[in-house]
Amino acid sequence: MRNLKLIIYIFLTSSFSLNAQELVIAEERVEPGIIFVFEGAIKDHIMPSSMHLKENQTNVHIEARVNWDINNVPAGTPLGGFIPYLHITAKVTNEKSGLSTFIDLLPHINLIDNFHYARNISLPGAISDLYSVDFNIIPPTQIELALHNDWAKMYGKELFTGKTFKYINVDFEEIANARRD
Repeated sequence: MRNLKLIIYIFLTSSFSLNAQELVIAEERVEPGIIFVFEGAIKDHIMPSSMHLKENQTNVHIEARVNWDINNVPAGTPLGGFIPYLHITAKVTNEKSGLSTFIDLLPHINLIDNFHYARNISLPGAISDLYSVDFNIIPPTQIELALHNDWAKMYGKELFTGKTFKYINVDFEEIANARRD
């Protein structure tokens, strides 16, 4: 049964190679069993175009895949299932110049990652520069997610405590130079 869970998790959370290239910045696990995979992906045409930076104006597609783990998760949790209603921001800072770009990652869906949070961005400097990336995750508010008493007794009065993750020396050059077929 454990092997089946592992296969399901890998199937649901991996980035399949449909000519897709992604830079995995980091993976993090937050209790009660939420997996965050932070990535830089090839820029893409995102709709509606009135709400998203156009592909030809960007360098990278910043992503956060957020799913339930396949082990040690709350009862009734869909293994590998998407975690909705999160507020995720990313701040990308050029380590040489100090210039930065701040973005809200919004829910997206595609055929490679399925549901995920993402945004096209223009890097604040040359694609050959190194960058630090700060991801700030805020759990759903009480307006967006109601908790039953059994959840609150077992895990507390919110899905998880907000988190910030910082990564340095991120090299986006290869992914920024890549093109979708």
